[in-house]
Amino acid sequence: MAKKNDKISMPMSGAGLVRYFDDESVGPKIAPELVIAITVITVILGIFCFILRFSV
Repeated sequence: MAKKNDKISMPMSGAGLVRYFDDESVGPKIAPELVIAITVITVILGIFCFILRFSV
């Protein structure tokens, strides 16, 4: 009969882990806040146009 302390240990693996590297890529750098602001402005403009279209 095996004792409780006799455990088989598996080697550590990096399965499922993603590594991100800081590399310079080509293209414009846009802050996330700017993307959110442009999206909100676009939605507000769309709602405004929708209201103007169906208010007459």
